[in-house]
Amino acid sequence: MSAWSDGFFSVGDNGNAQVNPTKDRDSGIDIAKVVAHLERKGITFPLLIRFQDVLKGRIEQLYEAFKDALTEVEYGGTYTAVYPIKVNQLHEVVEEILDAGKPLGIGLECGSKAELIAALPLLEDDDTLLICNGYKDSAMLDLILSGQQMGKSVLPVVEKMDEFMSYDSQARAIGLAAPFGVRLRLTTAGAGKWADSGGDQSKFGISVPELLRVVEHLEAHDEQDRFRLLHFHLGSQISDIRTLKRAVREITQVYAQLKRRGLGIRYLDVGGGLGINYGGTYASHDDAINYSLGEYANAIASTVKEVCDAEGVEHPDLISESGRALTAHHSVLIVNSIGLYSKEEAPEDYTPGPDSHRLVADLHALREWLREEPGMAMPQLLEAYHDAAGKRAEADSLFSLGYLPLEEKASIEGLYWAICRTINDRVQTWESEALPPELDRLDSHLIDQCLCDFSVFQSLLDHWAIGQRFPIVPIQRLDEEPTRRAVLVDLTCDSDGKVSSFIGPGHREYEFLHMHEPNPGETYRFGIFLVGAYQDIMGDTHNLFGRVTEAHIYADADEPEGFYVEKIIRGTKVKDMLALVQYFPNDLYNRMSRHIRSKVQSGQLKSSEGYELLERYAETFNDSTYYTAPSTGPTVSGSRKRKVNHE
Repeated sequence: MSAWSDGFFSVGDNGNAQVNPTKDRDSGIDIAKVVAHLERKGITFPLLIRFQDVLKGRIEQLYEAFKDALTEVEYGGTYTAVYPIKVNQLHEVVEEILDAGKPLGIGLECGSKAELIAALPLLEDDDTLLICNGYKDSAMLDLILSGQQMGKSVLPVVEKMDEFMSYDSQARAIGLAAPFGVRLRLTTAGAGKWADSGGDQSKFGISVPELLRVVEHLEAHDEQDRFRLLHFHLGSQISDIRTLKRAVREITQVYAQLKRRGLGIRYLDVGGGLGINYGGTYASHDDAINYSLGEYANAIASTVKEVCDAEGVEHPDLISESGRALTAHHSVLIVNSIGLYSKEEAPEDYTPGPDSHRLVADLHALREWLREEPGMAMPQLLEAYHDAAGKRAEADSLFSLGYLPLEEKASIEGLYWAICRTINDRVQTWESEALPPELDRLDSHLIDQCLCDFSVFQSLLDHWAIGQRFPIVPIQRLDEEPTRRAVLVDLTCDSDGKVSSFIGPGHREYEFLHMHEPNPGETYRFGIFLVGAYQDIMGDTHNLFGRVTEAHIYADADEPEGFYVEKIIRGTKVKDMLALVQYFPNDLYNRMSRHIRSKVQSGQLKSSEGYELLERYAETFNDSTYYTAPSTGPTVSGSRKRKVNHE
């Protein structure tokens, strides 16, 4: 937690997860208390909590890092952050970022026509930068020019040569010497999931020959001052600081040569990619980074200064488009555990009856032998596993041919899993590399399934699509040792609807999450952290699970529990999701009414029964698309206690 939370999350003295908006543990907000407060207001789950103060904290961290870096290297330019709204376009998020960053001069970045339309009216100060990336049609270019005519600091970033020519033509048509920037396709490429955002294979940016054509066009018209910004982008999450330094050195060399040629470039835009530690470790990995925020700022400032000083040109004003690093921490998804299920094992005191099938007796004898010989060597354990697996396979064959009763098959299944559990408990203390593959895989077959009230496709799309791992933590009982291990499965009917890759100690990936045995009547909940970037906006409508309810929380020391709820946005109702795919409540109601009337007329239903069925059907239109929990706690299957190896 100390690595991925960046100080914003910790465990309170009562064992509950807490958020520390000012990074001060003593003034932390108990997340379980926030959840309880919202539950009393009738809020349904799953629930997305936005801790808005964390946004402010992240912006201040970013600016402070660059302020220190510029001062340390005696840099001659300034620094400005622009927030790429594609990371999270929610109006409240964008406005909170603008409000929190206003004293520091934060700007915005848009990448589509719709985003430009949303962002342009938010530029209350004419000096607030709006960087326009992405492919731009004639209407979008016209809107950019309109913003410039209004005196706003709107800068389009040219992605293709024909885009520049269209922009230039439209600007000349209205007599405007319109400024612009250029995204250059560098030789340096990123690494990991977003490697193709940079380098020769990038779909964005112009090549060096095209750049020279742009420059020659400007020189022919004596308009070198229109070229205001030079930009590159390595990808959404830069994992290795060395890659960033190479790219910054390359783009700065281009800047220096253009500057000496008389181009009026003011800004050097290093793009996005400032990473965060989803992986909980400072390692070169797709979901981790090997640098700190301070090192990131220092790498950019020192590299640009070094090249500029060597080439004898002035230092440009720096811009970064850090979206993920600003927003990821502020959102926490809270999901309820609905049920915890394990393999059904034969009870400890199970004894076969006198008429039991021979396979039942054989497996029982094998289980007893394992109990009597606690010090078995690995070859003996492997032999025991092979015997058990062979007898289970024989039972499956007999059952499929009709020679084994269902009750006997159930007994065999229970004994088989009990034997597997015993063997696995013995080998867990041994190194994985020393185990035969069958015994090494055994552990993954015995992990529990925890059914949770959410959709991976709606709220954790990057986990399903690109294997992105997110920190997942029970929000309660963190001062108690967890005794069960589970994968999290969601409500969807898709086998991919699960989380089975988790963050844990060291550099390894875990196939399970440590959790506690739910207490009777307890609503056991998980917090899924760092979901503030992309997940809110990219979720799909698989199984028609809609947006979840969200609450916006602010810290306030004067409040009894240290926080207040600024806003609640209710989740999508069933009727809204149906309308999205062209099913409308009135039409559905009328169709169902006709079906019920026909059943009443035929005598299959009484009139009162038909009316009640129709009303119950209609009431569901206003329900949440997610699971409505009963008054009791989650279902628990195969309850047991066992020691968990925490390494």
